[in-house]
Amino acid sequence: MVRVGAPLRDEEIPERAPADGEARVQIRAAGICHSDAHYRAGGGRVALPITLGHEIAGITERGERVAIHYLLADGSMIGKDADGGYAESIVVPRESLIAIPAEVPFEQAAIMMCSTATAYHALRLAPLRPRDSVAILGFGGLGVSTVQLARFLGAGDIFAADRVPEKLAIAEKLGAIPITGRMPPVDIALDFAGNPERCLAALRALRPGGRLMLVAINLRSMQFDPYDDVLTRERRIIGCSDHTRGELFELMEMARRGDIDLSCAITRRIALAADAINNVLDDLDRGTKHLRTVIEVNSMSSRA
Repeated sequence: MVRVGAPLRDEEIPERAPADGEARVQIRAAGICHSDAHYRAGGGRVALPITLGHEIAGITERGERVAIHYLLADGSMIGKDADGGYAESIVVPRESLIAIPAEVPFEQAAIMMCSTATAYHALRLAPLRPRDSVAILGFGGLGVSTVQLARFLGAGDIFAADRVPEKLAIAEKLGAIPITGRMPPVDIALDFAGNPERCLAALRALRPGGRLMLVAINLRSMQFDPYDDVLTRERRIIGCSDHTRGELFELMEMARRGDIDLSCAITRRIALAADAINNVLDDLDRGTKHLRTVIEVNSMSSRA
């Protein structure tokens, strides 16, 4: 990405040799996140020029199967402040490497680095208690992960809202209850879409002590009555930003045991090419029927 608001383009960039404490990763799979469309459009103060992509999995020069924790020690982010995963290879600190168990495919490990990890962090931050009911606002890659994680963590009813009917159909197949009208009373609502009206409706539907988790990075304003909407029922509005490195190891273990299966979250696979990636980002902005799209890189199947 060389200019805000412009399509991504293919570029040949010289490879940087790893320094001490760094590793080169030959990328096998890179997930495409809706936040990348936000960055392309000019949101988030992205460093230019930049290679986008922060859901990354591949193989090191030592032959290790790894995914990459995109938050660096200085607080910067791979794919936003430093070059990311829409590439054939990437050099990162070795401390950013997360080992992938043999049972977990590259493509699932890649999307676990953001969509699954963010969903998990939000549920822990809430926190989700046994039999709590959950509403998912915006059913994409994060929503699929949330259904599986919430169920694993002991949630009660799980609801899903989305403007795309095909996504609601997928949510229902996974055991979530589609929201097609008024927001039901719930203990936890997770905003993955950034729609102010839907977010406000969820806040007002929270049970006493309920928690509204703000996750979508494009929500910039929401007007509510602090007394009626929050104070009188002791509701809470909680911001959720990213995840922790430790949570990534926990998720890898869940996937290894089969507690979560993210295969259903990946509904489209593309080659590493600017035109193909731009089409996906455009599709995300319009409101796509797809959940997570994965870029397959370096010939070897990302599912291996």
